[in-house]
Amino acid sequence: MQAQQFIAVEACCEYYNVDADFIYALHEYGLIEMNTIEEKKVINDEDLQELEKFIHLHYDLNINMEGLDVIRHMLNRIKDLQREILSLRNKMQRFE
Repeated sequence: MQAQQFIAVEACCEYYNVDADFIYALHEYGLIEMNTIEEKKVINDEDLQELEKFIHLHYDLNINMEGLDVIRHMLNRIKDLQREILSLRNKMQRFE
């Protein structure tokens, strides 16, 4: 098991060229998790893929926070349904 690695919010802002308020808003909406280490706000490196997705949706497609929340919910629901379909297919194969 790998140890968690964190990236400072300021570093994310520089790298992705986004405003820190945007990242804090994502956190307030519950779209990304944020921690505090040594009085610095940090993001788990495993959440960077989600952050990138939200950055592209917001800045490239002008989707607001409420829309991002809806999209996240729908994508999670799709993943759940895909897992359920796979499980049902596996069960059906046992009866064939």
